[in-house]
Amino acid sequence: MDSKDIERWRIELDDYSHTEDGVEFWYARDLMKPMGYTRWENFNEAINRAKASCESNNTPVDSHFRDTTKMVVAGVAPKPVKDYKLTRYACYLIAQNGDPSKPEIALAQAYFAVQTRRQELIEQRFAEIQRLQARHSLSDSERQLAGIAFKRGVDSKGFAIIKSKGDEALFGGRSTAEMKQKLGVPKSAPLADRLSDVLIKAKDLTNSMTAYNAEQRDLHGLPQLKREHMDNNSSVRGSLLDRGIVPENLPPAEDTKKLERRVKADEKKLKSSTDGFTDPQGKLDL
Repeated sequence: MDSKDIERWRIELDDYSHTEDGVEFWYARDLMKPMGYTRWENFNEAINRAKASCESNNTPVDSHFRDTTKMVVAGVAPKPVKDYKLTRYACYLIAQNGDPSKPEIALAQAYFAVQTRRQELIEQRFAEIQRLQARHSLSDSERQLAGIAFKRGVDSKGFAIIKSKGDEALFGGRSTAEMKQKLGVPKSAPLADRLSDVLIKAKDLTNSMTAYNAEQRDLHGLPQLKREHMDNNSSVRGSLLDRGIVPENLPPAEDTKKLERRVKADEKKLKSSTDGFTDPQGKLDL
């Protein structure tokens, strides 16, 4: 998704916004397609998860998710269907609880987190969220590979060796410790936290390849799994080199843990600065 796509998407979201008693809001059914969903049932699941998240944050759900109905054409006559009026904070929570594989979800997180409409800030937040999603995916694939390795006769020490040898293959013979020193990563911190996005995704891919082949080829024990992981990292390194990307020469990127703390702090600011729906009688007009 390039800057032109983001700009078109931003304009569409701007056009869908409404104001009621000074509160900016969006209708859920207007957001379903821009957030990458084609079925209301699936989008409503994300809404329900967002409502649960809102409640767990000790925030009144009714202040941000307001039940309403919408008339749609069905057959020869219109009929009412369920809908929601959503504050900016509610929209952000839906994006947080949406399908992370959809690029629209990361873009929605960026859009609703940024109070200003300045495109460059939306693009920056979009890139930051994608980086965090990639890092979380790498953690998931590493846990998956560890589970498979343990079932196939490799203990925790052996798995550490597999990871280390994989890094050596990816970084042209440089060890994990050497790469940490090169990128300024503390010894106790994961190397992946400072890797560029392309290398985070590369390591995620090699983990998935090793996990897949371990089961498909029925590999067992440290020697077989270590060799498989080294071969996969070597293959991915070769693909990167073919495209002019030298893994060990890429500069460090922002620490993902610091980035995540900043994103969460911005979320708290969003929560505190977003007004909810109110009613003079203390009740919502549903």
